[in-house]
Amino acid sequence: MKTSALAVLAILLHLAPVALAQQAADPSGVWLRDDGNARVEIAPCGDNICATNLWIGDTSKGEAAGDRLVMSLEAKSADTLSGTAYDEKRDRTYSITVKVANDALVTRGCILGGVLCRDVHWKPAR
Repeated sequence: MKTSALAVLAILLHLAPVALAQQAADPSGVWLRDDGNARVEIAPCGDNICATNLWIGDTSKGEAAGDRLVMSLEAKSADTLSGTAYDEKRDRTYSITVKVANDALVTRGCILGGVLCRDVHWKPAR
């Protein structure tokens, strides 16, 4: 009994800083892309975080409502998460950084080992 209690405590102490940092940098919510062309919901999905298109204005680039990115993110600081994003529709994985503020979100997606990157700015939907 003593060993399992210590094991549980060790696990909790190991996970606590990550959980606290992730809590401080929580991108959950509904966000509007800065160009006004997308409304996206970011929410937990299993062990990951998913960004799901709720609305797309211009579908000419192949984006549609219901498209989803599955993100595997780790806290890098109190306001920044970093990891990968899997685009289910295109079967592609990108590296991604998500910077969270109270009134803004900035996502930076990269391909080709970080050679080609794009920042997208978001504001909360109200």
